[in-house]
Amino acid sequence: MTTVREATIDLLRAHGFDTWFGNPGSSELSLLQDFPADMRYILGLQEMVPVGMADAYAQITRHPALVNLHTAPGVGNAMGAIYNAAMNKTPLLITAGNQRRDMQNQGCLLTNADATILPKPFVKWSAEPATAGEVPAVLAHAIHIATTPPHGPVFVSLPMDDMDVELDQRRLADIAVLRDRGVVHGGYLSESTINALAARLDAARSPVLIVGGDVERFGARDAAVALAERTGSVVWTAPFPGLSGFPENHPNYRGMLPPGAGWISQVLAGHDLIVVIGAPVFRYYPHIEGPYLPDGASLIHLTNDPDEAARAPMGQAFVTDILSATAALAKAVSLTYHPMPPARPAPTELVSTAAPLTPQALWAAARRAAPADTLWVTEAATHETAILDAIRPEPAFSHLSAAGGGLGFGAAAAVGAQLAAPHRPVICAIGDGAIHYAITALWTAARYKIPVTFVVASNTEYGILKQFGQLENTPGVPGLDLPGLDIVATATSYGVDAHHASSTDEVTELLRAGIADRDRPTLINAPSATVGGRQLPT
Repeated sequence: MTTVREATIDLLRAHGFDTWFGNPGSSELSLLQDFPADMRYILGLQEMVPVGMADAYAQITRHPALVNLHTAPGVGNAMGAIYNAAMNKTPLLITAGNQRRDMQNQGCLLTNADATILPKPFVKWSAEPATAGEVPAVLAHAIHIATTPPHGPVFVSLPMDDMDVELDQRRLADIAVLRDRGVVHGGYLSESTINALAARLDAARSPVLIVGGDVERFGARDAAVALAERTGSVVWTAPFPGLSGFPENHPNYRGMLPPGAGWISQVLAGHDLIVVIGAPVFRYYPHIEGPYLPDGASLIHLTNDPDEAARAPMGQAFVTDILSATAALAKAVSLTYHPMPPARPAPTELVSTAAPLTPQALWAAARRAAPADTLWVTEAATHETAILDAIRPEPAFSHLSAAGGGLGFGAAAAVGAQLAAPHRPVICAIGDGAIHYAITALWTAARYKIPVTFVVASNTEYGILKQFGQLENTPGVPGLDLPGLDIVATATSYGVDAHHASSTDEVTELLRAGIADRDRPTLINAPSATVGGRQLPT
């Protein structure tokens, strides 16, 4: 007879889960035994790493990814990465084993007593099947929840003794029906609503578009470009987007908005109509005094996330399918000319210099080596402004970051992104503080010969915290310096081809060589200038 394990594998296969990311424990062995030959299991040595890899893998493949964790301790270890996945709106199916059902009441070792509560609030839905026979149905339920906009992670706890339970023919027939069903998502704006919005854009004196990661996630990027071009609008990316949502080298594009209310209202001064597409309005940090909107401006918000629509402090929100709404709006508006504000300054010119490198010099050197189709994963807080200025990628899904700002995303995500896009060069632009949150991702990259290239900006400090200290007037905070780190030795110990760059020319040379090497990962350590007197970018 067919077991629950076999029915579970069959359901996962039918939904396209051919790659598992995980760190197994004793309570997961019954699920993983006799692992199928048509699937692969990518091991991470600490649970944040499998979740981070799966996060990027799902974003780049545009398919939900599967994560396998170890009961309560494993889920606890992974929570920072689950938070990032939730903020990134990444559809993840996260499973974890649990103690046998007949041993849970005694509180035996590894019992996850409140398994469905543990990962909240950073999963959309969580469940533990009431009976062994319900395991495939609950997993199917979870998959559909994860892939319903707004996307996000879900969690299913699987008691270890469920896997060997045998299923009768009636139950198998029911499972076959739910395995093969689908869910179609709608939510379209009426023609009259689209025409009314188009009329507002046509009447605007100086419209501006603000895009977010959902523009990219839901295939609306070309429609957003068309809307910007037809209305003559400048385009910004909303703060903390995860994905930029627009070609970063487009002449209408101006970069990422700074994440403070006062800053944003200052940047948008002079615009009378602000159209936000596929982004929250807005994710602020730190607190910067000022009005939410500049004088005389109104705001239209197109989102597929009801919570984003409800919690926004201003504007008129429309909960809708982002692609259809943006495309319809682009067709409905009149071709309009608006005087464009000054163009975005050209990227910083590269001047050969020796280490320690300024952020501008480091990422100009990296840009010189990077092919046009490079997929960038960035997690270098004090360098983000310089990175955004330098790299300016054009293709979709070319710039990933953590929308939630939780450190530990970059290194793991870069490995997952390279797995998802094996024919593209992937560069992880990361700080020496950030990389140590998920340092064991280097082992996974080496173990599976994943040819990702890491460029580490080593300033031996938590520079972003020093900048916030300047802003918030909090001198004398301990624990902000990171002396004694040797990332080259650490990476080498994991099997990574690691190098030290002492100049911009060496950064370029080593990066070109790393990208060309498709048989192993490469790490380049670049000593960088400390924060010192540098102020928080505005």
